[in-house]
Amino acid sequence: MTVSFFTAALSTWRATHAPLAGASGAENPDDAVVKLSIKAAPGARTAETLGAEREGTGVVIGAEGLVVTIGYLILEAGSILVVAPDGRVFPATVVGYDHATGFGVLRTARDVARRPFELGESSSVKELATLTVAAHAAAGGVSHACVVSRRRFTGWWEYMIDSAIFTAPPRYEHSGAALIDSAGRLVGIASLWVGDAVDLGVAFPGNMFVPIDLLKPSLAELAAGRRTQTPRPWLGVYSEEVEGHVVVTRVLAGAPADKAGLRRGDVILGVGGQSIGGQSQFYSRLWAAGAAGTEITLHVVRDRAVRQIQVRSVDRMEFLLPWRI
Repeated sequence: MTVSFFTAALSTWRATHAPLAGASGAENPDDAVVKLSIKAAPGARTAETLGAEREGTGVVIGAEGLVVTIGYLILEAGSILVVAPDGRVFPATVVGYDHATGFGVLRTARDVARRPFELGESSSVKELATLTVAAHAAAGGVSHACVVSRRRFTGWWEYMIDSAIFTAPPRYEHSGAALIDSAGRLVGIASLWVGDAVDLGVAFPGNMFVPIDLLKPSLAELAAGRRTQTPRPWLGVYSEEVEGHVVVTRVLAGAPADKAGLRRGDVILGVGGQSIGGQSQFYSRLWAAGAAGTEITLHVVRDRAVRQIQVRSVDRMEFLLPWRI
């Protein structure tokens, strides 16, 4: 279902003006919402885009000090501190990162929260529902939001998930914030600010949350620090979809695409002899080509000529610095 602009705007207004005490079980989630203070390791490749120092929110989901957040906060982390709502400060260790979904998992002191969040069912989150967004106090604390869309999200950094949760109004200090249902259960983790939350071709700012259901199949593996799933092929390409065409907007220095000679401005027409009609199809073809390490054939247009570029893919985590904490 596509929500109309008027309906989304009215429902967002209602959610914004609803008293927080009206969300049963979710009016006081502060105890299990913590602040994360991260410093990237020296020489981190992600420092240029994500910053050498980062702050965001973490959500305690396990009595043993397990914390979930949005993964880009912890990439190439050199140190991580967890600040509890009562001001206590604890060191944290990265135990897992899932490139496919974008979740990051940390471990800190067992007594960081008295009552960790239960995981809810993000599949049950419906459009126009009023939910609670909870970030650490310095990032705006607790507020209500309206779910204005449930749909696929395709990102420019070789990222795509189905059934993403889009909410309004936007929270600007959103990274890692919790999305909480009426029963007080965690159903999503905030990833981005977006300008098109309702997907109607008009400006409607909001936030994109990664559904917590995507974490459940890999949570035990991530919590144990193991990766048994075969990693996807990664090229190191940023792209944008323009009128159905995939246009390269950036090639990361030293990444497989850079070594293969792909350039900004190239238009990707196909993967492995199969044509593509947009970013979603580009990623689907890329990830179906094999595991990380597979050689990928890209068909691109450059200077009005079609070229074939062979790219030896890698596991993205091998491109980044290992965690040093």
